[in-house]
Amino acid sequence: MFSADDALATRACLAERANAGAPVNVALVDWHMPGVDGVAWFERLIADNPSTRVVVMSGAEDAARVRELLAVGAAGFIPKTDSAAVIVQAMRLVLAGGTYAPARLLSGDNDSRADDGAAPAKRASDPPFNNLTGRQLEVLRLLARGMPNKLIARELGLSEGTVKVHVLAIFRTLNVNNRTEAVVAASAFLAEHD
Repeated sequence: MFSADDALATRACLAERANAGAPVNVALVDWHMPGVDGVAWFERLIADNPSTRVVVMSGAEDAARVRELLAVGAAGFIPKTDSAAVIVQAMRLVLAGGTYAPARLLSGDNDSRADDGAAPAKRASDPPFNNLTGRQLEVLRLLARGMPNKLIARELGLSEGTVKVHVLAIFRTLNVNNRTEAVVAASAFLAEHD
């Protein structure tokens, strides 16, 4: 059980470990942990621990909040509703120096998903490609050229693990199950934008 002082203890613990020569590479902090007081609390945590990559986890998905957290320096936002595989890949991406947030929360919509897990309504006019990041579009273009993850990683200067995270995000965003379906779904889009 957490006390109201646990959030303050978390900030102090990170600083203490860093001062003792045992820096924390990544801190995964729950948005709803007692004592956490909004985006400003995370901004202070990040400022106090510049060598620690802070990832926020929450059951509530709020696109505006996610953008605010990333703007103050958070290395990622992971919804608790995501699968274990996505969470593991997201943490790998952060550990590799990347930033993670689900594309559905970076699209610019202000829709949010409450703790009950109800998905926000999608507008029929929103093509899924608008929800892909620039890097994901680069990966998708190389997928369309038939390149395996290893070659995509080499071409873009990324680790294979990071490429796998981008491929997973592409699959989720395009609502497909494999590389072939992703390329087929994107073929017209890529033809227009290449």
